[in-house]
Amino acid sequence: MNTPAITPAVPEVARDASRKLARYVAGLDARQLPEAAVHAFRRALLDYLTCAVAGSGTDAARMVLDYLQSWDQSSEAAVIGTKHRLAAQNAAFVNGAATHGLDFDDGMTRGSVHPGGSVFSALLAMAEKLGSPAEDLIAAGVAGYDVTLRIAASVHPHTSRRGFHNTPTAGVFGAAAAVARLMHLDADQTLNALGLAGSFSGGLRAYLQDGAEVKRIHPGKAARDGIVSAELAKRGLTGPGEVIEGRYGFIQAAAGGNAEWALLTEALGERFEICNAYFKPYPACRHFHASLDAVRTIGLRTPFKIDDVASVRIGMYEAGAAGHDQKTAENLLDAQMSAPVTTALAMAFGNVTVPSFDRANLDRPDIRRLIDVTEVYVDEECERIYPGRRSGVARIELRDGRVLEERVLDPKGEGENPMTDDDLSTKFASNCAAVIGEERTRSLLQLVMALKPGSAVDGLYRWS
Repeated sequence: MNTPAITPAVPEVARDASRKLARYVAGLDARQLPEAAVHAFRRALLDYLTCAVAGSGTDAARMVLDYLQSWDQSSEAAVIGTKHRLAAQNAAFVNGAATHGLDFDDGMTRGSVHPGGSVFSALLAMAEKLGSPAEDLIAAGVAGYDVTLRIAASVHPHTSRRGFHNTPTAGVFGAAAAVARLMHLDADQTLNALGLAGSFSGGLRAYLQDGAEVKRIHPGKAARDGIVSAELAKRGLTGPGEVIEGRYGFIQAAAGGNAEWALLTEALGERFEICNAYFKPYPACRHFHASLDAVRTIGLRTPFKIDDVASVRIGMYEAGAAGHDQKTAENLLDAQMSAPVTTALAMAFGNVTVPSFDRANLDRPDIRRLIDVTEVYVDEECERIYPGRRSGVARIELRDGRVLEERVLDPKGEGENPMTDDDLSTKFASNCAAVIGEERTRSLLQLVMALKPGSAVDGLYRWS
């Protein structure tokens, strides 16, 4: 006799969470948003464009583009930073891959997720296709971030421990929500779009084992599938009404039923999660940015030569230490995901930039030795305050016996240590001018930072 399955109890606070999110998305009006949320949208858009333009020449983006161009001859939407055009869903795929190509894109600590590559890649491609006004673009972007970040925050770190990459698994819901709002789908259609997105939700962290480049395409696939979900919902295809909280929904499947359920809808329409996104000063995994800040602070306070280093200890929380303690650098992703490799580069050069990861640097004997003497461990205090704060500590012991130590509670770009508008503008200009030219860089910067309901948006789509 078969034992009947036990239906997991959904807390009262999470009942109808999927439907509540759908109603919120369908009803969001940019003209009623507080200025802080609109400004946060501008900042997120600027950082997204920085990463998409800078990443447009990466191998992963080029491979996806080459494949899609081999059969897609349409020209609905631009491939950012290039002269190429594709169908909207395919342009979104390439742009999402480009955005994540240098591991330089925005995120949210509580959800350990990168929202921009999924949400904005879907949003801009469809907005260009539809000729959407600025107010729809803003509302859809804010909605997409809310859905992505609320879902990711509710299930992290349970999903990560089970091997899922939150960026595509939560990002596809946000992309679907953004496109549904852009297309003016009603609440029931939006719910179907979210329901359909649930069956596209996927992406594994298996790339950590060997630096596989599949990680790069995760936001792109989420963006593409979000568009497909919204388009099919518009045509009447139905999805499950409890796709997030239901018996066989996302939280049960991806997190084993473990969640901070209240985060799904708490203060919905009052707290806009796009305001809580962080931005990256370094093109490397966010988990050890606090440690990079710590190493740089030590070097500025007490200058030393890397040959003088006897040992280095990097303390993080468990979710960061696990899978990021390897000392290999077989390829770019391998190096970007390694705390020992990246902190060694920070000690050697005083900063970490894209050129820091040049093969010649990684093969230098003095840097290789520094990597070898660097150990990663789980620091009790870092673990205690995570995921509320993404802290880190660096302890450098020199050959002369001196011990230099620094603890950082918030890495540059979030919490009490944010990147300013000037910081983001500098990041944009320094990474994009070489790709699109200084004049285009200046004009695009001005357009984005002045964007509001009623603004012209055509300039967002001119790349050739």
